[in-house]
Amino acid sequence: MTAAPPSLLVEDLAYAYPDGHQALFGVDLRIDRGERVALLGPNGAGKTTLVLHLNGILRAGRGQVTVAGLPVGKRALQEIRRRVGVVFQDPDDQLFMPTVGEDVAFGPRNLGLPEPEVAARVAAALQQVRMADAADRPPHHLSFGQRRRVAVATVLAMQPEIVVLDEPSSNLDPAGRRELAEVLAGLPVTLLMVTHDLPYAAQLCSRSVILDGGVIVADGPTPDVLSDAGLLAAHRLELPYGFSPAG
Repeated sequence: MTAAPPSLLVEDLAYAYPDGHQALFGVDLRIDRGERVALLGPNGAGKTTLVLHLNGILRAGRGQVTVAGLPVGKRALQEIRRRVGVVFQDPDDQLFMPTVGEDVAFGPRNLGLPEPEVAARVAAALQQVRMADAADRPPHHLSFGQRRRVAVATVLAMQPEIVVLDEPSSNLDPAGRRELAEVLAGLPVTLLMVTHDLPYAAQLCSRSVILDGGVIVADGPTPDVLSDAGLLAAHRLELPYGFSPAG
């Protein structure tokens, strides 16, 4: 029996924007199925540029991205976007329907699935994010933390190979932060979490990768990466006062 291909394989990825700014310089990254990886780095490091390659929004200048064995490219774009679920920093970028249930149903309906299957996926996704009782509510009546969890549900309803979260803990109050962490910890999917929140990375991801200046400068177990004070300082990453990454 052959082993399953990795959820994500990035090989020698380089990219320059049309204005000539080179954002990525040959990035290599492998994330196996079920792994939970934090992508860390200062502003301007290339993290967003990398994420936008994973579902084909940007096309590589050099190198290749493969999702569960499928190369990212024009021919397979719809399937790639089903497999790579991106949860944006602002949930209002993803929630635009009159009710929560319709928002979560939007993607599966776009796939042309029969309504009973759509309904089953909506129910399962909302259950996974602890928002099962919110299906008939307008998204704008929810708290920010609840909207972020519904945004996660819209991605889960597509049954993705990998979920990519952009700054998932930003703008959350302590309760919302804890509730989201509990949800994310229980998801049976591969996770890539882009974050400046090092305690959140330590809590949810066993592996951390630091991207800076368009290259990966560190990749290892999260406690090891976050315990290297010189490494963090060199790449403008800071632990909160009194926080111990060894936990």
